[in-house]
Amino acid sequence: MRSILLAFGRTLRSLARREVLWHLLWPGLVATVLWTAVGILSWSALVALVMRWLVEWFGGWLDASTVAGAVTLIFVKLAIALAFVPLIYLTAALIVATVALPMMLERVARRDYPDLELRRGGSNTGSVVNALGAGGLFLVGLLVSLPFWLLPGVGLVVSVVLTGWLNQRAFGYDALMLHADPAEMRHLRTALKMPMLVLGGGAALLAYVPLVNIVAPAFAGLAFVHFLLEALRRERGAAGVTLLDPAQPTLPRTTS
Repeated sequence: MRSILLAFGRTLRSLARREVLWHLLWPGLVATVLWTAVGILSWSALVALVMRWLVEWFGGWLDASTVAGAVTLIFVKLAIALAFVPLIYLTAALIVATVALPMMLERVARRDYPDLELRRGGSNTGSVVNALGAGGLFLVGLLVSLPFWLLPGVGLVVSVVLTGWLNQRAFGYDALMLHADPAEMRHLRTALKMPMLVLGGGAALLAYVPLVNIVAPAFAGLAFVHFLLEALRRERGAAGVTLLDPAQPTLPRTTS
């Protein structure tokens, strides 16, 4: 838990850097504008579709009471509105993972982790493939869970769990791809899976805080950078690997 709090603290400190703050803002803004437009244009059709589906399944019960129909309509609208939150988050997270986070990673690592050798166990192509795979599995989980979203509170819990998983799956690769070698990437992502889920779930809660939710995906990505690069630093120190001297200029090590 201490390492998670440390990662969140360092992420907050990184917000003071103008070049980092911009990359925290724009992915969420793009995703929010996109899905807000979709929601406005499709709202009536979505509500009518869900209500029609419910009438087919529970028509007798709904028709028997005007109050039941009105309450059901309220829950349907709340469930649809809530369902847009993970879609906005997913879109922003994919943008962060494939575009914004690699840019932030270089700046943050150069300032906060200059002693870590670049071993380039990942690649930009691998980042895109990993992000798209995580996004696809996230959507499957979201679709499978949709019927339960009509139950009060269930949608929020499912969304946080799925988003926490998405965070650790997508950002865990990106945070290590420049500095860790393939073996280190596999080891750390496996050994730290549970702490990463806790970190991802904590960051996922920010998606439901007004205004803060705009930066939530990029904030989560940056938190994973701090969490995993610090873990990599400790791992190499425990293994007796000599860390680089930040005062000495070095050339990145490349792989064939």
